[in-house]
Amino acid sequence: MKHTLEETLLSAIRTIPDYPKPGIQFRDITTLLGNARAFRRAVDELVHPWAGSKIDKIAGIEARGFILGGAIAHQLSAGFIPIRKKGKLPHETVRVAYSLEYGLDEMEMHKDAVSAGEKVILVDDLIATGGTAEGAVKLISQMGGEIVAACFVIDLPDLGGRAKLEALGVDVRTLIAFEGD
Repeated sequence: MKHTLEETLLSAIRTIPDYPKPGIQFRDITTLLGNARAFRRAVDELVHPWAGSKIDKIAGIEARGFILGGAIAHQLSAGFIPIRKKGKLPHETVRVAYSLEYGLDEMEMHKDAVSAGEKVILVDDLIATGGTAEGAVKLISQMGGEIVAACFVIDLPDLGGRAKLEALGVDVRTLIAFEGD
């Protein structure tokens, strides 16, 4: 029996209650990554809207965005940009502060990772408040990259991240949503 995309993904994602703190329902995609069928369907769905388009780079947010982004970059014959927490990249970087639910942090990418006018898709596993994704959009835009879209497996719509990115003019694509988280 063929399952819908939503059924496949929901059954492959583990929920861990009270992690990393009480009251949080952590959506763990490592089980999805370990399930070849679910992983393939997720990547295929994230690639599909841009198959045959000229996409120059896929930017993945540390760490699960690296896994998804690498697979998507391969499928689209695009380059890959790692966006990391500060201090993790070995060459000259550009840095931006971004909001977390409990404060601020900084992320960076190499200065030469994207050139002016390159078309970039941003990828991560999940969008919650949108602070990290917003910071990544700012980094890419600061270097002249054109954000074609931001893609996520999971949306937590009650936390407002998708709306935050859409207010910046970013096309947002998600595969499933968990309400109330």
